[in-house]
Amino acid sequence: MSRPPESRGEPITDKRQLVEYMEGGSKPKADWRIGTEHEKFAYDLKTLQALPYEGEAGIKAILEGMMRFGWEAIREGETIVALSKDKCAITLEPGGQFELSGAPLETLHQTCTEVHDHLAQVKEVCGEIGAGMMGLGFNPKWPRADIPWMPKGRYKIMREYMPKKGNLGLDMMLRTCTIQTNLDFLDEADMVKKFRVSLALQPIATALFANSPFTEGKPNGFQSFRSHIWTDTDPDRCGILPFVFEDGMGFERYVDYMLDVPMYFVYRDDQYVDVSGQSFRDFMQGRLPGRPGELPGMGDWVDHMTTVFPEVRLKRFLEMRGADGGPWRRICALPAFWVGLLYDDTALNAAWDLCKSWSLADHQALRDSVPRLGLKTPFQHGTVRDIALECLKIARGGLRARAYRDSMGDDETHFLDTLVAIAQSDRTPAEELLEAYNGRWQGSVDPVFKEYAY
Repeated sequence: MSRPPESRGEPITDKRQLVEYMEGGSKPKADWRIGTEHEKFAYDLKTLQALPYEGEAGIKAILEGMMRFGWEAIREGETIVALSKDKCAITLEPGGQFELSGAPLETLHQTCTEVHDHLAQVKEVCGEIGAGMMGLGFNPKWPRADIPWMPKGRYKIMREYMPKKGNLGLDMMLRTCTIQTNLDFLDEADMVKKFRVSLALQPIATALFANSPFTEGKPNGFQSFRSHIWTDTDPDRCGILPFVFEDGMGFERYVDYMLDVPMYFVYRDDQYVDVSGQSFRDFMQGRLPGRPGELPGMGDWVDHMTTVFPEVRLKRFLEMRGADGGPWRRICALPAFWVGLLYDDTALNAAWDLCKSWSLADHQALRDSVPRLGLKTPFQHGTVRDIALECLKIARGGLRARAYRDSMGDDETHFLDTLVAIAQSDRTPAEELLEAYNGRWQGSVDPVFKEYAY
């Protein structure tokens, strides 16, 4: 999710500074890159329990073990909270979920190599201490009370604030894992079009990647419980963002949205300071309670932008946030899906044609129903599966047009194969898990820790 903020920079006194910062993310097409992030549950191989931070078989031991591969420690005080290397980062979610934030890469072939190398390193280190890691959207076995908290200052503040805003925020923090893709834009108009397409089609990705049907050892009635959790986390910073589809959408409109989101914290003197519920607008006027006369820097704004959780999030790039965690092939498939749809003009236009007539009620209906019904969600004259198959057809064309080939001469289209198989079968990963639970697993979720381990 995050590492300690960068330096604060010049004082911010005017909204125009924030708009210009966002505009600075625009890039010529030749400079567009692909960033992939994925989170993993870490657990003890014998007990299947989530790993604590300390101890011989703990998260800290894994971080230290990873340093043999050239990773450098990032600390809060004396505590290692993240690692960095070559424009990549390894960070910790609140419950010890182990995240790789990948480098900005040119091709999906490079992305898959990055994922493969990372998982090989993780497997080597975990094997030495009796730990395992797996990709799933929600912890299938353990109650929230059994998940250790990681020693990061921002999480303490969020832990205290979350229950004031929703019932499932702590579950989001402690018991979910996701795969994300970060993509670039040419200019404001391109950003708006990509934002609209990706926000509209995010439920399609949620259905294809739905992989969280268990809570505390039992079916929970959802295919993506992780996705459902966001609907009861914090209405101030989650949701479908209707303004994205309205006239006037642009960098300034998104800045206005962010300025209306209450703050969590500021980072000062190597410490997170609780300012939860307070206003960034007041901060810009030197009127932040408890810090009179103090003005924010751009580092404060960058940090604030990480504290909203819509299905698509704008920074100086666009983050696709709708997918459950999963096995390594689906880690490579998520960027393939979105790159195919968004990075080729013909594909982007076709994707926009697919969803541009949808109403706000349509968007909300998909957001509400897909976490429970997955690909079988009724929509217009068919189901979400029908839209998924059309999206995959468009994405395949977009990847073929990119024509990036590996050393064997293969283009990027094969990274979609695992999603095509899911859509054609009309059976989500969650439905496969439920079939195993009701069949060969004989009503136990324990086998998932072995069968779905990396």
